[in-house]
Amino acid sequence: MLPELLPPAGVAGADVPLLVHYEADGRRTALTAAQLGGWAARTAGLLHDCGLGPGSRAAALLPPHWRTAAALLGAWSLGVTVSFHLAATAGLPEVGPDAGVPFDVVFAARERLGSWLESVPDAPHRFVFGGSAAGSAGGDPRDVLGYRDFDAAVGAYPASTPAPALIRPGAAASGDGTTYGQWGSIARELADRQDLRPGDRVVVDTSEHEHPVKWLLAPLSVGASIILCPGPSHLSTITAAESAARVFGTL
Repeated sequence: MLPELLPPAGVAGADVPLLVHYEADGRRTALTAAQLGGWAARTAGLLHDCGLGPGSRAAALLPPHWRTAAALLGAWSLGVTVSFHLAATAGLPEVGPDAGVPFDVVFAARERLGSWLESVPDAPHRFVFGGSAAGSAGGDPRDVLGYRDFDAAVGAYPASTPAPALIRPGAAASGDGTTYGQWGSIARELADRQDLRPGDRVVVDTSEHEHPVKWLLAPLSVGASIILCPGPSHLSTITAAESAARVFGTL
């Protein structure tokens, strides 16, 4: 089941990075299991205070990123159903058993919010990712177009998990109707196909693998750590710099 994949389960070494994220300009962010778990817990606390829990629906218009990992893991820990908006799609399709049901929260990266504003679904709670938001009117200068800044919002919460939700394996974890239990099985199957092992350091080209079951869940399912690479031109450099033994292959 999906919540069983959340850190720090299966990850050895408190000081070993669980998730390393590289920006296109070379900036590097490394998070241990405890640190990523703390950000996920803050997200869960934020969403819990927004009244979200099992049966709530979230839309994620986010690229692979350490903040995206925190948002997804935090939402899933509460039993929230998440619909993914990938770069290859134009708009967020309404599919699955809950088609047409309103969203409760939207997470949007600034670049996607700007490019696809008319496709962004409405929701009572909306958060923007990506730092300073130019052109906002009043309130927090990082807020934009009615969206609250994600970093500012979660920063007010402690790195401790709210009371765990009772999540049924048959409940929908994603907007296409895939259940929590199914995502866990799919993640482990992908990890097996990639021959991932506990303790592996896996480089993932995020321009090739944008779906979170690939860049996030498959490595976590076997206790491997994740290194997010911004594109193929950076693969060899980052793989060498991180002394990584694995590169997530094309499926």
